[in-house]
Amino acid sequence: MTVMKTLTSCIFIVLFVSQAHAQVDSVALDKAFGKKGTVQGNVYRITFPRSDLKVTINDFLIAPGLALTSWVAIHKMGQTSMMMGDFVMLDTEEPTVVAKLVSLGLGVTAIHNHLVGEKPAIKFLHFSGSGDAIKLAEDIKSAFALTGTPLGAAAAPAASTVDWSAVEAVLGSKGKKSGATISYSFPRNEKLLESGMEMPPAMGMATGINLQMEGGKAGTTGDFVLLADEVNPVVKALVDNGINVTAIHNHMLYDEPRLFMLHFWGVGDPEKVAAGLKAALDKTNSKK
Repeated sequence: MTVMKTLTSCIFIVLFVSQAHAQVDSVALDKAFGKKGTVQGNVYRITFPRSDLKVTINDFLIAPGLALTSWVAIHKMGQTSMMMGDFVMLDTEEPTVVAKLVSLGLGVTAIHNHLVGEKPAIKFLHFSGSGDAIKLAEDIKSAFALTGTPLGAAAAPAASTVDWSAVEAVLGSKGKKSGATISYSFPRNEKLLESGMEMPPAMGMATGINLQMEGGKAGTTGDFVLLADEVNPVVKALVDNGINVTAIHNHMLYDEPRLFMLHFWGVGDPEKVAAGLKAALDKTNSKK
């Protein structure tokens, strides 16, 4: 009996490990979405820049790569997959998108602003779902189709001509450059769970910082992923450095530990802006 029980346990463990490491089918997902995504570990991620929109804050024209890109991440976990992501929407698109997600049985986990004073007004909707990866992809694409979001392959970004060396020196690492923007992702050191399942950074679990050069000044926005005790130290660090805190809220429903997402906006000398961001990052338990 003991031998049989041990053998059964071993078989279960082998099957579990095998399923846990099942590879995400990026080819099938590319076909479902109609364009190519990227794979990070066992997470498939695809973006939909809102290049159809012209959004400004004061006189600063916001590039899609700075703050106007919807994204979908699908995490393969054994025989099922979990989907999370973020819609960038006009106010007028929001009711239709919510109704569609409800009809598809997908979850709406948050609806809120990321920016303040932008024209036209933009809302961000965070969603979730679980099940077959291809069906999840087809369903969420049908929701995107109800908005003005361009669904085809985006034009190749212009080569970066901006000198970001001062920013990179302050932040201590190389960022991802595209056109006039540079992007950073800083994962947390803790194990982060949603609905009891470990979520890798590519599922929206890393602090994202974006900067865009416009007329010699850098605009910055992004998303700090914070524990409760970090929220106000980060707020103070940003405000002390002239960066406005625009929103503090959730993106998920069953996260463990409980996470707070803090959004911000600032414009100024690139090196000074980077110093403010670094001061805030230093108040978090992030990998830098």
